[in-house]
Amino acid sequence: MVDTVSPDAGSIVPERHGHDDIILRMEGVVGGYGATTVLHGTTLDVHRNAVTTIVGPNGAGKSTAVKAIFGMVRVRSGHVWYDDEDIVGLSQVELLRRGISFVPQGRNVFPRMSVRANLELGGVSLGNLAMTRERVTGTAFELFPILHTKAERQAGTLSGGEQKMLEIGRAMLLEPRLLLIDEPSVGLSPILVRQVFDVLQQLRDRGTTVLMIEQNAKSALEVSDYGLVLQQGRLALAGTASEVLNHPEIGRLFLGGAMRGVGPQTPSAGNGSTA
Repeated sequence: MVDTVSPDAGSIVPERHGHDDIILRMEGVVGGYGATTVLHGTTLDVHRNAVTTIVGPNGAGKSTAVKAIFGMVRVRSGHVWYDDEDIVGLSQVELLRRGISFVPQGRNVFPRMSVRANLELGGVSLGNLAMTRERVTGTAFELFPILHTKAERQAGTLSGGEQKMLEIGRAMLLEPRLLLIDEPSVGLSPILVRQVFDVLQQLRDRGTTVLMIEQNAKSALEVSDYGLVLQQGRLALAGTASEVLNHPEIGRLFLGGAMRGVGPQTPSAGNGSTA
């Protein structure tokens, strides 16, 4: 059943701390940039071995929430539980060591370096060049054969979609249990978006939990297992991806209307989405 929460209702009291199905929980997180507060008691769950997509209107706090998980935004209060450990305050290096990787929005490659060299940078924290090279071949090139064929080319010569694949492949060198990825479809053609989404599903099938932010809500939810909707830095909806996609409030949310708490609902099969 999809959960509907009023943006004025404050944080949700979690009831399943330590539940085997939940790999990560944000609990009452307040945070933002400088004096500006973006997350207002954000509470949400990320299911293990699944693709979960966070959607919501511009300024809803989607990227801020993921950056708070990865230690890029200071959490003023609240908790981020990762397998029963509160990871608030840990450095990004420590988070990487614990199995959390992050692929930020936009293009983040070294354009004059080769594809292979870009990938090897992802394994620097392993401290073992032989292992890094083995994972480049056994992980990145297996996931993205096109990168293998272009391994010695400068990364800047790749298409936008290939560069995104390079970023994901680099993040996977550490064999993360949780992959955070922000707006992977930005600037990509529909065909390339589909390819990237297919890869995220492959990662899930390999045992990697994926938490994705996407403005392309409909396409992302169609390939996800769970959906979360943020509005004004708070959780507005949560449920399976199909429930969220078909929820009658989704259209109003993405058309700019304010969502109000209407109690838990199960969407009917005939509802569509304008997200």
